[in-house]
Amino acid sequence: MTDPLLIDIPERVEGPRIAVRAYRHGDGPALRQAVAESREHLRRWLPFADEHQSDEESELFVRRSRISWLSRENLGLVICRRSDERYLGGTGLHRIDWNARKFEIGYWIRASEAGKGYVTEAVGLVCDLAFGVLKANRVHIRCGVENERSCSVARRTGFRFEGVLRNDILATDGTPKDCNSFSKTPADWRPGIL
Repeated sequence: MTDPLLIDIPERVEGPRIAVRAYRHGDGPALRQAVAESREHLRRWLPFADEHQSDEESELFVRRSRISWLSRENLGLVICRRSDERYLGGTGLHRIDWNARKFEIGYWIRASEAGKGYVTEAVGLVCDLAFGVLKANRVHIRCGVENERSCSVARRTGFRFEGVLRNDILATDGTPKDCNSFSKTPADWRPGIL
């Protein structure tokens, strides 16, 4: 297996309307603004919803994300609109197992941009990155069973439902919650096609 540090991973991948790109220094204020606008929208599903209270806190997150990208431990990505580079949300490949070539996709979108298909496009781009460049054997998505919008993204992008993982995630209040598990393998993937 090639050492992950030797894999040239593109820092930006573009689709028709959006791009996904690695975090870079200076993204902190845009991240903080997107989370602040979306706090209530995100709070039910994501534990970071109450973080990012200051530009400094968000910039620290960005710089730590950059270090994780360079070390290939976590490949966090910004979702931005191509026309104006507006920070729309986040995605990436997480919980990476380089030996098995297994990755998990996570995603969120700012409240004012929800329902416009940006997350669906982002997941398609991230799948192209995972299966094309990184030679993934498996990519999966886990989302709370009640999070129908997130589950719909997985279904729309061709992920297969595998089942319910009981008490697999913690709700933002710390209680265990069930989540749906969806996956894709190379046999399910077609480049540039959701």
